[in-house]
Amino acid sequence: MKINFLGAARTVTGSCYVLEAAGHRFAVDCGMHQGNKEIEKRNQDMGPYDPGHLDFVLITHAHIDHTGLLPRIVKYGFKGPIYCTAATADLMDIMLQDSAHIQEMEAEWENRKRQRHGRPPVEALYSLDDAAKTLPLLKPVEYGKEFEPVPGVKVTYRDAGHILGSAFIKIEIHENGKPTSLLFSGDLGRPHQLLISDPAVAHTADYLFVESTYGDRNHKDEGSSREELAAAIAYAYKNREKCIIPAFAVERTQEIIFTLWQLAKEGKLPKDIPVFLDSPLAIKATEIFKKHPEYMDAETRAMMTNGDNPLNLPNLVYTRTQAESQKINEHDGPAIVISASGMCNAGRIKHHLRHNLWRHGAAVVFVGFQAQGTPGRHIVDGASKIRILGEEVAVHAKIFTIGGFSAHAGQSQVLDWISNLSNKAMEIFLVHGEASAQDTLAGLIRERFGFTVHIPDYLEEVELKPGKEPAVQLHPEKAQPAIDWGYLVGETERLLTTFKGKLPDVQGKAWVDQTEMRERLLDAHRALLELVSQS
Repeated sequence: MKINFLGAARTVTGSCYVLEAAGHRFAVDCGMHQGNKEIEKRNQDMGPYDPGHLDFVLITHAHIDHTGLLPRIVKYGFKGPIYCTAATADLMDIMLQDSAHIQEMEAEWENRKRQRHGRPPVEALYSLDDAAKTLPLLKPVEYGKEFEPVPGVKVTYRDAGHILGSAFIKIEIHENGKPTSLLFSGDLGRPHQLLISDPAVAHTADYLFVESTYGDRNHKDEGSSREELAAAIAYAYKNREKCIIPAFAVERTQEIIFTLWQLAKEGKLPKDIPVFLDSPLAIKATEIFKKHPEYMDAETRAMMTNGDNPLNLPNLVYTRTQAESQKINEHDGPAIVISASGMCNAGRIKHHLRHNLWRHGAAVVFVGFQAQGTPGRHIVDGASKIRILGEEVAVHAKIFTIGGFSAHAGQSQVLDWISNLSNKAMEIFLVHGEASAQDTLAGLIRERFGFTVHIPDYLEEVELKPGKEPAVQLHPEKAQPAIDWGYLVGETERLLTTFKGKLPDVQGKAWVDQTEMRERLLDAHRALLELVSQS
């Protein structure tokens, strides 16, 4: 039995684990890599996925970092079933189409720029047609009902308590007359979060593949987080500016709406402040949440039964069209704007940041994890300015980071969940986390439980044999290609020397031309200053 880690290995995006067992080849999740350009290049390489030789795919939940490459593997020859819960299937219907639209628009924008520079065009990662071909492959399954996608492989889904329809997956593989059980946590939810039931309990496995997003810290309690959100809104309201909330379209947006509904009930939300939900995807997702109360917790279902729906916020305004979105920036006075994407790397949120990030008195509230290399991470880490839509924008708004809204389990909650697993010989692989969080969590697991813990790298291949040390094969030259800093710095120095030699010619140019060249050199100067400050 072999597993290949094609994503979410020492990172938090691109979840995909390809298994070869019982004469079959299949994947758990097939997510998009998100972050800087180098990380996102991984989305282009279909070689490790070999889509035409995948028998089926098991999906833990609908988030794009777990599903976003499904249309691409379909484009490259995958034709098998994709198993998921019914709610996940409904969410994937809208999310994959939305993602495909983004891929097409970004390719179109890039090709316009390339055409102006005489460069060859690029192809979209996948198209709306590819997304449409993916949807008929979805096969809904129920929590707690074992099924057998192929002979020798039995699968059971259970509620992971992360988002609507999310699951952790137990896979029992029969090889050579012996069963081996693997448990994939997917994204493990935070107990007691709004809307969603708490994660179910798992009891045994030979191998556990568990997320570690918050392996180095815990979340604040829900009450404190609600008060922090109220304070951020009050700050912007007092200054007659906007409160901008980048939020993932699925689950986080709905939880924020629920929290605003609570604040309104408590008299802590200004009655005259409009709340703009400026994300067509989030609007559609909110309607799907209303459609699936069976996946919600008992408290929320009781509210809905009594006609008190926490997703029906009185001053909530849906802005579906681009024209409606643009009018938000013309709104005079305070407002709350919830928009995607949650990490600020795509979608309408980029426009709202460009219009508000530089404003003294405005508030920007981060309510979810910000991956390395994303604009959201740069802002949270204290950047004084950030490049948005080709423009340098100063960060003058007050930045609020509220961890209590996370849909991921915190450190102690992950440890508590692991404590229910009884097999003392179980081995653990930490996935879906950054290095520092994983190292911290690995130490705590070893200390508290005595389990053997592995932290796989991107593209790592591991052969699993219960009772024996896993055989590991690494591909560092592909996973993390070496960066030739000497060459890059040398070339920069050479170009600067060449430019200095041409200064007499530059000084002989028209004054307007000189000012334009000066601005370009200042841009390079600012970029170098930023590099120096980061090193």
